[in-house]
Amino acid sequence: MSNAARRILVPLLLAGSVTRVAFGQGPAGADPVGTARELYASARYDEALSALDDLKPTDATPVADRRSIEQYRSLCLLALGRGTEAEGAIAAVVTADPSYQPSETEASPRVRAAFSEVRRRLLPGMATSRYTAAKAAYDRKDYAAAVQLFGRVLSLLDDADMGGRLADLRVLASGFMDLSTAASAPPLQTKKDSVAPPPPPTVDVVGDTNRIYTSDDRNVTPPVAVRQELPAVPASITRQAHARGVLELVIDELGRVTAMTMRESVHPMYDTLVLTSAKDWRYQPATLQGKPVRYRKMIQVNVQRP
Repeated sequence: MSNAARRILVPLLLAGSVTRVAFGQGPAGADPVGTARELYASARYDEALSALDDLKPTDATPVADRRSIEQYRSLCLLALGRGTEAEGAIAAVVTADPSYQPSETEASPRVRAAFSEVRRRLLPGMATSRYTAAKAAYDRKDYAAAVQLFGRVLSLLDDADMGGRLADLRVLASGFMDLSTAASAPPLQTKKDSVAPPPPPTVDVVGDTNRIYTSDDRNVTPPVAVRQELPAVPASITRQAHARGVLELVIDELGRVTAMTMRESVHPMYDTLVLTSAKDWRYQPATLQGKPVRYRKMIQVNVQRP
């Protein structure tokens, strides 16, 4: 037995827990690994592996059953000193169910640590792959599916074994999650009845409260930025990004950004970063004769290349 396998398996033996490991155990008659479990408990590891091989799980096999098979396969391989193959079995478990981690009642601390080590290695790639699938759903305007897929991406990125990695990907996934949620929301239903339409908006002595002013209104003092920080361009897209873009904002009477859009794109990935960042920008509002008004502001976005 290798040192790695011994570090994981010996605590199980010392605790007398070999016969009590219960991965995937379900109701009587519904346990797919019952025979392998009995052989494993009897230390007949080669026979247990043969029994597991006979099960031949496929993509159609329920996730819980595939997970049970690979869990017992990993324990048998560890017991036989085949640590590298055991890691492959653990990887199969993580691939089938990325959120799964053995509980304290299922495995010793050493076995749980082995699972965490494999998860730390695999989760970043799985999160990136899931983001690609979610973005594809968004691009084909399947917004309902995109909401679910981006939710799974964010769940993976928030996992403790991610250790805070892929922060940029989290910003992108969160931004597209918001866009997908908004796009998939049903339109507001307007009630049709015989009630007379409301009177037209009131225009005060200073200006129209519903109007959005622009730089063309010479008598309006433009808003002043209090917080307006553009995110850095990710190094991975610098070569594909355009040298400049144009961001359009609508700033309300309180200096908040209430709408934003990229009039000229820099790069789809960077555009999303900018739009997400702009939600938190703040301004001293534009004023007309000293009264705050809404204002449409254009910002040129320049890309600094190395």
